Amino acid sequence: MVTAIFPGSFDPITNGHLDLIERALKMFDKVCVAVLVNASKNPLFSIEERMEMMRTCMTSPRVEVSSFRGLLVDFARDHDAKVLVRGLRAVSDFEYELQMAMMNRELSPELETVFLMPKTVYSYLSSRLVKEVARLGGDVSKLVPEIVVRELAGKYGKIS
Repeated sequence: MVTAIFPGSFDPITNGHLDLIERALKMFDKVCVAVLVNASKNPLFSIEERMEMMRTCMTSPRVEVSSFRGLLVDFARDHDAKVLVRGLRAVSDFEYELQMAMMNRELSPELETVFLMPKTVYSYLSSRLVKEVARLGGDVSKLVPEIVVRELAGKYGKIS
């Protein structure tokens, strides 16, 4: 059984994230969504809120939602994972993701990184942009699951 880790801050989860999880499930037996605890990112949602939104969106029993802090390679080792899944939206993502993949390989040579591209419709989508549009009162209902729309409205007030 091959377990893949899909790490991220998921602040909040987007339809692009869900698309990548679906793609990863076609290739791996189990996908562990690893929600990063990183206070330096100043998240809008608490770790508990992010994990609850993620769990609400998951329909497959082959998806596990966990949180982690520290090194991703340690988390992967603790979960007996052999693969890291990372999304690439544009060339601008590649440099950062390549550096991370190479560092992870240095720290844990047995761990492979697989890059997946989302559907074209999600190629521009990021949690940061979703939060900005929602904060300004824009409609994000086509970009995120319904639970995220409700949670964003709870943080920012009415969203168009």
